[in-house]
Amino acid sequence: MIFKSTTMNLNIKSAVGFLTFKKLEEYKFIRHAFSTRLGGISKNEYKSMNLRINCSDKYENVIENYKLFCSATNIDFNSLTFTSQTHTSNVRLITSKDVGVGIHKPQNMNNIDALTTNEKGITLVTFHADCIPIFIVDPINKAIGLAHSGWRGTASKIAQNLLNVMRENYSSLPQNLICCIGPGIEKSCFEVDDKVLQEFKKSGISNQNKYIQEKSNDKFLIDLPGLNKQILLDNGVNNNNIFVSDLCTKCSNDLLFSHRQTGDKRGTMAAMIQLC
Repeated sequence: MIFKSTTMNLNIKSAVGFLTFKKLEEYKFIRHAFSTRLGGISKNEYKSMNLRINCSDKYENVIENYKLFCSATNIDFNSLTFTSQTHTSNVRLITSKDVGVGIHKPQNMNNIDALTTNEKGITLVTFHADCIPIFIVDPINKAIGLAHSGWRGTASKIAQNLLNVMRENYSSLPQNLICCIGPGIEKSCFEVDDKVLQEFKKSGISNQNKYIQEKSNDKFLIDLPGLNKQILLDNGVNNNNIFVSDLCTKCSNDLLFSHRQTGDKRGTMAAMIQLC
């Protein structure tokens, strides 16, 4: 496997592979990581670092994968906190009472696809297998956000909702935020029909023609990373503070899981970020 990226590093520790954004590595008050397929113990279509609990993979294998991943990334296994994602644009403010929900405690945060906190020691977690992760860091007020943005979340502007919640609760100003987008499915691999296209047309995202390409078979190619960047720009984030991954999940199936590539018979990656 040949790894090439201008925005991300592939780190290998104790055989566990994980991705980090070069820009976010500059901020020593956070830890972050995006998992790959490398270094776990799951078998067959889940090989090998599957972090998807609700599937036919053995539960004990998935938990061991979490432990291996957390050890490699220096993230406390007990600090993991995640919601039930359902492709919404809903945002949840996470506090210490939520720590462990979804893995160490019963899931009680349903229909939530973005999380944010300003408390140390809480690891926000979202799950991906083509949908776009969005990492947000406020270096002034020491707050973080993380979103799972598939086509539905993008069309309903989940990134905008996350910015609004961070501004309302932490006084986070868009112009001060550092935002990193991806890895996820890229435009050349994400074909949709007119029904999906119309959801984007109704969204009010500016410059849409830049991110949508019509094909000859009444299908369309949609640039989800680009549209999420445009949403951030529309809401006042500085262009120089937005960093978009150049890795496509569908094109990198030896490294990353992709729903478009293999359907539902596959594992899931996790995005994680923590104030430390």
